[in-house]
Order: sequence, then structure tokens, then C-alpha cells
Amino acid sequence: MSETSPSWGTPYTEHAARWLLLGSGELGREVALEAARLGIEVVACDRYANAPAMQVAHHAEVFDMLDGEALRAVVERWRPAAIVPEVEAIATETLEALEAEGWRVVPTARATRLTMDREGIRRLAAEQLGLPTSPYRFASTLAEVEAAAAALGFPLLIKPVMSSSGKGQSTVRSAEELAPAWAYACDAGRGKSQRVIVEGFVTFEREITLLTLRTAQGETLFCPPIGHVQEAGDYRESWQPEPMEPALWAAACEVARAITDALGGCGIFGVELFLCGDEVIFSEVSPRPHDTGMVTLATQSLSEFALHVLAVAGLPVPEIRLVSPGASAVVLATAPGQGPRYRGMEAALQEAGTALRLFGKPSAHAGRRMGVALAQASTVDEARAKARRAAAAIEILVDPT
Repeated sequence: MSETSPSWGTPYTEHAARWLLLGSGELGREVALEAARLGIEVVACDRYANAPAMQVAHHAEVFDMLDGEALRAVVERWRPAAIVPEVEAIATETLEALEAEGWRVVPTARATRLTMDREGIRRLAAEQLGLPTSPYRFASTLAEVEAAAAALGFPLLIKPVMSSSGKGQSTVRSAEELAPAWAYACDAGRGKSQRVIVEGFVTFEREITLLTLRTAQGETLFCPPIGHVQEAGDYRESWQPEPMEPALWAAACEVARAITDALGGCGIFGVELFLCGDEVIFSEVSPRPHDTGMVTLATQSLSEFALHVLAVAGLPVPEIRLVSPGASAVVLATAPGQGPRYRGMEAALQEAGTALRLFGKPSAHAGRRMGVALAQASTVDEARAKARRAAAAIEILVDPT
């Protein structure tokens, strides 16, 4: 064994490998669990207490991750071997400064900055790499939004340059809808920016996520493609594998490799692509596990979370193997309130090949993702139907706010 092989000690000891997880939602929770399975000590961070990953991590920190001074203080207090961003709302300028000082940011501070800003990643993909994308303009005032609409035509999309899960996103079909869509985007975007992207519509046949893994050994590996359904920019169902013709699959891998090579670093990337006939159009990329990839908890021998942790830890990934067609369907809250309670789990799990992940979020609001149902079956269609039945069986009860 080489002296440079990864090594670390037991959690809570001097030689522990300590990771600072910036973002403690349901995706961060699964990352924390996988890291803990390898004996890695996890400090889960978020802006609110008792977030899902905090419930399974070794330590927790509650602070505003957009506050650069607070972020630096937490890094210097814990002195992590790796800083692992899992959300968009982070002081990326501070991350870049920390990386320049020698701290490790996953996959890189630059990748985190670019992908947490729709303007940064779109300019990289379209203007530097020449990848096909939807037509777009950026705007910082309502007048600029109106000019972008005149250039692109209706219908179009307006999104904050920094947001997640569809927050602040509107479909606009007429000039009268521009002002309220602009106001909504400014109100819902993360951070202090009032900048938006105005996108022309792309008529696509399918939308996929191509989970792309960059290993510490310099390889790029691809998970089987994931199909998904979105509503208002947020995923509702996903399934794997999405069938693709060999030439289209090769083109998708080429686009995913180009964008992830440009971003660099190690770990899993969720590359979102539109499939339009025999053309692949780049949409977005996340330098971390992707929400639609929760289906891999049911379908792959190593989930996207396990793959991410192995790559970040510097460990090899010999293969990515599909073990069964499968699907996921989200469990949504229907009302606001504190201390959510769940029932219907027995009904949800009565079919063979089903599983549940309830996230343990301390509060709910209408439409908030509170869990996910997973299903395996002999075909994707069967798995999708099974996952939908399981998700529908769960009832969420809350105390009024």
C-alpha cells in the first residue's frame, strides 16, 4: 500500500478525517450517512437547527452561510479536511479565499461559485465551451427584462440567477406577466442579487439528469440516464434508466464530460440535459448529488451519495452498476406547520420492492418536499406506478403555525 493512500483515524480523535458539510437538507443527510459509514467525522451546517443532516452527523453548526465572516469562523474552528457544499446559498467569495489559503473545497471553489450562479455556468457552457443551450439574456432591471422578452419572444422563463428547487421561477406568456414575474424572481432569489436570467423556450422531447462522476484517479464515469418530471422547476418523479439511443447517449456523455472537465475537482455532478430529436442541449449542472438522483438509492449498487463520498475521499470506484429499474416519487406537505407527523407508512410499504426516506424536516409548508418513495420493478413503468402509490399513501400532519 502506498504511503500516499488515503488514511484517517476514528471520529472524535486527533487523526479523524473531518468534513464540513455546507447544507444539511435531504441530500446532505444521505452524504453524511455515507461518510459516517467510512468513519469520516461530519460537521453538518445550515441556517436552521435540527436540519435533516444534523440529525445523523457528529456535530452541527447553525449560521447564515451567506455570511462570509461566519463561514470563515466555522472553518477555522473545525479545521476540516474537506469543505463540501450541498446548497446554493453560500458565500462563494469566502470559499475561494479559503481555497487560496490551502483549504480543500469540493469539487473546487470555482465550480461552486459558477454553478451556484446561473449566469456564471451559462456563460461557461454557451460562450466558452460552445455547448448548445436555450436562447437567453440576463437582466438586472424590469426594463432589461422587457428588452430580453422582445428579443426572445413568448413564452419564456424568468429565473433568479441564484435559487434552487424552482424558487422564483415563472413561465411568462405575455408582456403583462413580465412585471410580476420579475418581482417574484427578485423576492425569491437567494443572496442579495436582483439579477435574473430570461430564457427562451426549448421544445424538447425529454429531460434527463446525467450523473457524472469525476474520480480522484482521473476517470470520468457516467451513471445510467435518469428521466424525471418537474413542476414549477422542482422535481416530482424520477426514474432510471431512461432509454437512449447509442448515438444520443454518446452525445450526452460528451456534453457532460465537457462541462465537468471545465469545472474540475472530484465528486458527483448532476448534469441536466434536454433531448431534442438527435440533439442534446445543456440546461444546468450541480457539483454535488442531485435531487432526481435519489432514485439511485433503489437502482444502483452504489447510490449517487456513495459515489460522491468515495470520490471525495480519494477512494476508487471500480464500476457503476444498475441493479434494477426503479423510480422515486416525492412526498409533499400540503399545509404549513411545525413538528410534522407521518402516517400511512404501513400502506406505503405493503408492496415488495418499495422503500421510504422521510427527511425529518422540523417544519412544513405547502409543497415542501418532506420525503421520497422508492421502488424497484421489472420495468420503469411498473416502478413509477409503484413509487407513486407509495408516496400517495403517506399523510403529513402538522400543528398550525
